[in-house]
Formats: sequence, C-alpha cells, structure tokens
Amino acid sequence: MKKTKLFFAAIAIFSIAYTTQSCQDPTPEPTEFIADNSTFANFTNWELAATNVGPSPSLGAAHAGNDSTVTRKIYYKDAQAPVDGVYPVGTVIVKHSANPAGTVAEYTGMVKRGNSFNPSHNDWEWFMLESNGNIATDSSGAEMRGANLMNGMCNNCHSVATTDYSFSK
Repeated sequence: MKKTKLFFAAIAIFSIAYTTQSCQDPTPEPTEFIADNSTFANFTNWELAATNVGPSPSLGAAHAGNDSTVTRKIYYKDAQAPVDGVYPVGTVIVKHSANPAGTVAEYTGMVKRGNSFNPSHNDWEWFMLESNGNIATDSSGAEMRGANLMNGMCNNCHSVATTDYSFSK
C-alpha cells in the first residue's frame, strides 16, 4: 500500500513538473542582438516586403529618393512582423536601392538591437552594407554602423514611420 501511494505521488509530481515546464516559452526574446556580417548574409533570399520604383519626395536625397529611375527593394529577415506595432529585438531589415545606369547601388540595414542601445529611437541600429551583405567600412577601416549613423539622419527620417521606424510593414 505504501509503495502504491509513493508511486502515485511520484507520478503526480512528475505530471505537475512536466506541465509547468511545457507551458514555458522555450525561446525567450533576447534582450540584445548585436549584428555582424553573418546577420545580413543572403538577404536577397529573405521576404521581399516592398518594391518601390521612382522618386519619393519624402526621402529627399536619402536612398536616391530624387532619382526617377531608382528601384528600392526592402527585405525582412525571417519575414519578421511587428507585434502590437513594435518589432521584436533581433528584427533585421535591408533596403537595396539601384538604378539601371548603375550610378545608384546602395545597401542599407536596420537592426532592432535592444538593451537600451538607442533608447530615444526604439533601440534601432543603422548600417551601411556592401552588396554581399557585409557591413561596409569607411576609409579608416571602421564599420559604418551605429545609433547615429549619417549624423542621426536615419533616426530622424525613420522616427516618423507609423510602425516602429519601418515604412514598409
């Protein structure tokens, strides 16, 4: 009788532990995501969320917004979508701007870094990229990335987007 009670008690404890464990999120959202060259690899195979052709007066000179022949393609890694209007930490977006004459070939990226990296601008980090997805470097060899890339121009323009600094979705 005592062994039976112990057996059923053990099963009950195991069942409670199993149920409690299975209800927990196995992959909690990271608190910080620091991008590297591998982050942007093969970006042309990601979800193509938007293709915009021609001038865009709201862009001004950014992303060749004043070029009537430019095509801008916006890619989202893992087809990431906002949750309640906010993109989760680790969201990666790449924009490729190009024109047929080859005078425009610009690759830019934005990553939701988190951990109060850029707290005034929802923790987004901005990037200039090479065509292969590597983070571009300036003439001194420093990576072209950061909260205030282009003297804060990225922050200022994207702050008016309706969905967490993204104009595309």
